[in-house]
Amino acid sequence: MANIRRPSALWLRRAVQWGALTAFLVLLVAARRGGAPPSLANLPMRLDPLATLAHALAARVLLPGSALALLTLALTLLFGRAWCGWLCPLGTLLDIVPSPRAAAQRALPETWRRTKHFLWLTILAASLLGNLTLLVLDPLTLVIRTFGAALWPALERAVTAAEGAAYALPPLRPAVEALDRLLRPGVFPVEASFYRAPVLYALALGTVLALNGLAPRFWCRYLCPLGGLLGLVSKVGLVRRKVTAACTHCGACARVCPTGTVRPDRDYASDPAECTMCLECREACPYAAIRFPTRPAPTPMETYDPNRRTALAALGMAVLGVALFRSDRFSRRSPLIRPPGARENNLATKCVRCGLCVRACPTGAIQPALLEGGLESLWTPVLVPRLGYCDYSCNACGQVCPVAAIPPLSLEEKRRAVLGRAYIDRNRCIPWADNRPCIVCEEMCPVPEKAIVLEEATVTDAAGQPITLQRPRVVEERCIGCGICEYKCPVSGEAAIRVFAVEG
Repeated sequence: MANIRRPSALWLRRAVQWGALTAFLVLLVAARRGGAPPSLANLPMRLDPLATLAHALAARVLLPGSALALLTLALTLLFGRAWCGWLCPLGTLLDIVPSPRAAAQRALPETWRRTKHFLWLTILAASLLGNLTLLVLDPLTLVIRTFGAALWPALERAVTAAEGAAYALPPLRPAVEALDRLLRPGVFPVEASFYRAPVLYALALGTVLALNGLAPRFWCRYLCPLGGLLGLVSKVGLVRRKVTAACTHCGACARVCPTGTVRPDRDYASDPAECTMCLECREACPYAAIRFPTRPAPTPMETYDPNRRTALAALGMAVLGVALFRSDRFSRRSPLIRPPGARENNLATKCVRCGLCVRACPTGAIQPALLEGGLESLWTPVLVPRLGYCDYSCNACGQVCPVAAIPPLSLEEKRRAVLGRAYIDRNRCIPWADNRPCIVCEEMCPVPEKAIVLEEATVTDAAGQPITLQRPRVVEERCIGCGICEYKCPVSGEAAIRVFAVEG
């Protein structure tokens, strides 16, 4: 009986995993303006129950589109943490990364599993206080942010470099030109976008993947806040793993379990809150002793499951953390330039830090905030005009935002939204400081009634001869702060015309 073979279901799981990961990446590639419909591009985030619940608590509103997160909860009530084992893009990436065999794994205390429960409880407690900073630890926001601000730009640079090298060979030029027409602007932007601290985003994801060197799916076992929330729901899941009387205690299932939840000391039973329904144990069992029947009775709590002490500690940490964030000296600096309508919409208490707006922006103007607004604003969207400008013909960021932290303004409404005001530094402006002609900022201003006007002045040139120059001046009441003047300013280094956020 030791060689009983059953039809393998692993191929189905792996097909679903790769299909889900491919769909996720395709949606991210197509999230730029003119790609996939925004309601499709932001679908993965709207399926995230942790982000949805945290946003609802912080913003005090439940958006209709967020109801899709109920599908993930329904899946969990039926099949336990199947999201983690079958659909989560980060989970699939972790399965790809090499990890030690069971015999080589470090013996980590089971109580470490409580960390992920502490994290999701802290996230929700902080959300009640209007702070969503810790959503940077949500697995979907982690992957989207890293893809949009680090991995995809790096791939674009690599493709551009390869095209340049190939174009140097005359026989390959027609093929390179054809490829470039195919890729731009559909896949890659015509003009490359640049992002601040891309290494930081790549390092965050790389650290999560590197933890697999300690134990398979280390992130899922001990740290993932979304996995912790879904694990608690899995306690009452309908379909669960069961070991039948055919088990001979050979230990094969325990050796292959990626989350280490198969317990030899409990007759190889497992905790549904830790089981990702990966079916590896079923495949490895030589005696067909693993089944997945329906078992409606709730599962007893484990020592590492959240309890009152964990909840109180999370609440205390949330209160202390929010207080410290708001006392950060960086948070008292000048207000940040936000995407259209976001400042008036109280963005900091609504943004889930997913980075979809960063990905959607066609000019690279929207960047994840670093420390310029304090820790409370970490990785919320800010406009950095020297790196890109808010395109007058684009409203993609508000359309793709899954939680309306950037309001979905119509194009006409967006064109009237005031992001900031432009100011000219006459000590750096070419016509003002050097008495040389330059009207780039006026030419670039997209407002129908120009926010930058030119005034004639008679000055003396370098040879001592009188000349007539046109010098720019900002008409403040017309300026919307789109930043194209700062982006296009030809002065090296800091631009001679800069946009600053409007106070209030």
